[in-house]
Amino acid sequence: MLRSYLLRASSIMASAALLASCGGDGGSGSGGGGGSPPANTAPVFTSPATLSVVENASGTIYTATATDADSNPLSYAISGGLDRSAFQISAGGALSFAASPDFEAPADSDRNNVYQVELSVSDGTTSTTLALTVTVTNDPNDSFRTRRVATGLGGAVFLAPVPDNSGRVFVVQRTGFIRILTPSTGAVAGAPFLDVSSQISTQGERGLLGFATAPDFATSGTFYIYLTNPGGTIELRRYQTQTGNRDVGDVNSGDVILSIPHPTFDNHNGGWIGFDANNLLYVAVGDGGGGGDPAGNAQNRNALLGKILRIDPRSDAFPADPNRNYTIPTGNPFAGGGGAGEVWALGLRNPFRNSFDPTTGNLYIADVGQDVIEEVNLMRPTDGGANFGWNRREGTQPYNGGTNDPIFTPPVTEYAHGTGEMQGDSITGGYVYRGPITSLRGLYFFADFVRSRIWSIPVAELVPGQTAPSSRFTLRNLAPNAGTIDNVTSFGLDQTGNLYIVGIDGEIFVIEPAA
Repeated sequence: MLRSYLLRASSIMASAALLASCGGDGGSGSGGGGGSPPANTAPVFTSPATLSVVENASGTIYTATATDADSNPLSYAISGGLDRSAFQISAGGALSFAASPDFEAPADSDRNNVYQVELSVSDGTTSTTLALTVTVTNDPNDSFRTRRVATGLGGAVFLAPVPDNSGRVFVVQRTGFIRILTPSTGAVAGAPFLDVSSQISTQGERGLLGFATAPDFATSGTFYIYLTNPGGTIELRRYQTQTGNRDVGDVNSGDVILSIPHPTFDNHNGGWIGFDANNLLYVAVGDGGGGGDPAGNAQNRNALLGKILRIDPRSDAFPADPNRNYTIPTGNPFAGGGGAGEVWALGLRNPFRNSFDPTTGNLYIADVGQDVIEEVNLMRPTDGGANFGWNRREGTQPYNGGTNDPIFTPPVTEYAHGTGEMQGDSITGGYVYRGPITSLRGLYFFADFVRSRIWSIPVAELVPGQTAPSSRFTLRNLAPNAGTIDNVTSFGLDQTGNLYIVGIDGEIFVIEPAA
């Protein structure tokens, strides 16, 4: 018994000694050193979860703040959110947009100007997140309106500025008339600027289709038109205004400087003409019509159909040929052979309404599709010889057994045929807006003739070699003060840069700063 008691006593004493070595009286670690560290407390956001910002904001729009019970230094980051790529943040919590937001062209994933981003704050050990909603609002000082400026100009297909600082514009009618319109009053000059109604065919898609004033029009009175003559042949003509009167063209001064025979089909005539910054004239010609380009004109380098042509009409390198009154620019891709010297680009079906961006010099070409795709192509000033694929490609899709050959330049954007908001059946090309409304600058406007839809897309998203999807379009509900915008045949500009919308029914509208 005594031995057993002594053994138990010895064991108890050993346990007591062990406890003493582990912190004295059995405390959890305070006062004795060597115990478990206290649990870390996660930081807590104190900045709000919602924010409203006026469009075009730059710099810091929001400062993230948080507290930390352990007084640890804090750092901030973007950790997620549907629109995380639209933002950037400093370690100190200063949040800004990566690119200034545009209310009229929202870049958030839902295209509703409500951006979702997730922020995180870390104390070096633990972190906390905050779901932040940033709503972009319209700038009340940058509003605009859509105003109807004219009616009764049936068959209107084009509009261009009168280059005399008057604010007036030329309106081209497919029926053979060019008229001068004063948008501020809606007045149309009583006498037409030009009347070639008796000299054209208007069968099918034919008619007076294109117009451009020469760069020196103010002093020379020279202008050019694109039409189909009574036999259907395409003619590019040069005219002069009447002596001492820039408001009336001399119908007897007409000179055919380029003639292109057109097959028996009455569609796919193209028709746009325009000058670049070097005073060279560009001519958009359809493939000759019929379904699928049956003659293979668009891929034939020696044919002028299905092309963008580039000529210099200031001199005549072919005096013996009455159908070629111009010079081939030396920079044209086939100026030295291998194809028709006039060709600047090929592989087009029916380029309908093109334009130059005055800021970049880039040429935007809207090409009407066949069965499934409508497309926008882009040519930089150095892209001569580009082949846009028709009739082997329709947009990014194969056609007629065609493949995605690297010789074909893909469109910079396209949309499918259909009835959806981002679909249509026949594209009408437009312009890059560089006018007085700040929020619209840098947007390319275009339309669908059949569905009467108007869209815009930032030119920053139109990158050569890439095809921006139609999900990047902004559908424009440009409700005018009167009338209805439908069947858009063209856009146009005045000398101030205001954007006009032209309807085949003769209604003309302008997008302008709100009064």
